[in-house]
Amino acid sequence: MMKMNKQKLTLDRPVTYQIKVPGALDKKWLDWNGGMTVMIESDENSDPITILTLTVDQAALQGLLHHLYSLGLPLISAICVDYS
Repeated sequence: MMKMNKQKLTLDRPVTYQIKVPGALDKKWLDWNGGMTVMIESDENSDPITILTLTVDQAALQGLLHHLYSLGLPLISAICVDYS
């Protein structure tokens, strides 16, 4: 039987997060942290939603969330999508 080697989630280990906020953020967000992707979801029946995907440790995640808060952007969701 093969044992799966799952790594633990820690404060200092980078993992991938997906953050959603309402509205369409400018593509300059790509410069906030190397490797961040910015995608805008929209359809004709609803307001746009910006999806930020990035791989950072939890200190950098907290910094980004604080920055979004200081801009007055409500948080729709913030999830860990990969920590293996």
